[in-house]
Amino acid sequence: MYTATFLQDPDFIRSLYIVAFALFIIDLRLMNHPRTARTGNVIGAVGMGIAVIATLLIESVGDYGLIALGVAIGTAVGVPAARSVKMTAMPQMVALFNGVGGGAVALISFAEYRESLAAGGNPELDALIPILFAAIIGSVSFWGSNIAFGKLQEILPGRPIQLPGQQFVNIGLLAVCVGCAIAIASGTESEALFILILVGAAVLGNMFVLPIGGADMPVVISLLNAFTGLSAAAAGLALDNVALIVAGMLVGASGSILTMLMAEAMNRSIANIFKGGFGGVTVAPGAGDGEAKPVRSTDPADVAIQLAYARKVVVAPGYGLAVAQAQHTVRELADALEKRGVEVLYAIHPVAGRMPGHMNVLLAEADVPYDHLKEMDEINPEFPQTDVALVIGANDVTNPAARSQADSPIYGMPILDVDKSEAVIVLKRSMNPGFAGIDNELYYDPKTQMLFGDAKDSVSEVVSEISEL
Repeated sequence: MYTATFLQDPDFIRSLYIVAFALFIIDLRLMNHPRTARTGNVIGAVGMGIAVIATLLIESVGDYGLIALGVAIGTAVGVPAARSVKMTAMPQMVALFNGVGGGAVALISFAEYRESLAAGGNPELDALIPILFAAIIGSVSFWGSNIAFGKLQEILPGRPIQLPGQQFVNIGLLAVCVGCAIAIASGTESEALFILILVGAAVLGNMFVLPIGGADMPVVISLLNAFTGLSAAAAGLALDNVALIVAGMLVGASGSILTMLMAEAMNRSIANIFKGGFGGVTVAPGAGDGEAKPVRSTDPADVAIQLAYARKVVVAPGYGLAVAQAQHTVRELADALEKRGVEVLYAIHPVAGRMPGHMNVLLAEADVPYDHLKEMDEINPEFPQTDVALVIGANDVTNPAARSQADSPIYGMPILDVDKSEAVIVLKRSMNPGFAGIDNELYYDPKTQMLFGDAKDSVSEVVSEISEL
């Protein structure tokens, strides 16, 4: 009896929450480095486990059987999905899981509001306002994340899909949601108005992400992640749950900071992100004008000679590396070159791939030394002294049109200055444009050579040729 009383003591539960969110903070700190990221994930999971246990100890918690059923279903779906997902599909899974969090918050908000109405009326304002905020932001995050998932999975077109007067439609939807929320906060007791908020926010979430081009998905994922965190924090305020407040604020703050950094890397303003519609048109300059552009192709033997006798080689990885699962083979190539005294570095663009840090994760999986990964600002000054830049699927982030073509949809976006290297070798399956849907001027540069084929197979052949030199 004493043990049960002690476990349900509010001070003891608060202590568990403090331990939980301390572990969350440690988790974030360890996630800063690939060598400690896995440990950070484990610590974060332990913290979440403690937070769940602390919540279950609260005396007012309802049906434990229903909770157990939910945990069982979530485990049955989540564990196999996480274990079987390919690295190329990781951005889609991140978008989907992020959306699930926002959807859960929206449902919790609705359930809390219904329960309050059944108990006699609207909640007090200190709980009602967070409930309304969480409903709007959570619903936007859920439906927006589903659209992001569809674009990344190529269920939906990656190009921007924009209706006439898109901005006015978005503003109108937001006005409906905010107007209904104000009406409820002013004293109107209406479940129908709350449902209208959820539906309006759902449509807004779809309309918010549809006009955004696929090349800008890393920024979108980061922004939606921040939305989910903020909605979770608001739900925590409504439920008076300290762990949910802290965890939500950590996710919201880190997601917001990352969004600002990603937007800066894309040369976008935060205002443009919120307005939507960025990502540009997807007509490839020169792709349909009948102009024949010369391309110099090469073979593994020639590439092997260029790389083996270079002093410095910089690898610029992109989504093509992920699709081909070539990270381990690229590491083998780097090892072979380093044995010959060649310096090998990796140029990491902030938005290369399909989610923030995508290339860092892939290369860390192949045990590439972290100090060999150079961020864009650090590596760009190195390109003029680079003998060979090896571009593996990094289409849009190496396109010189970002510097020279004012009418290009990526004009002004900071890029990797691979074209300033003495020679450039591009590994690519075909001449198809990248995710932004635009042609890459780099491919027609006289110093560029194209090695066509699957990146993993091509790199393996180059490694074999180097071993025979």
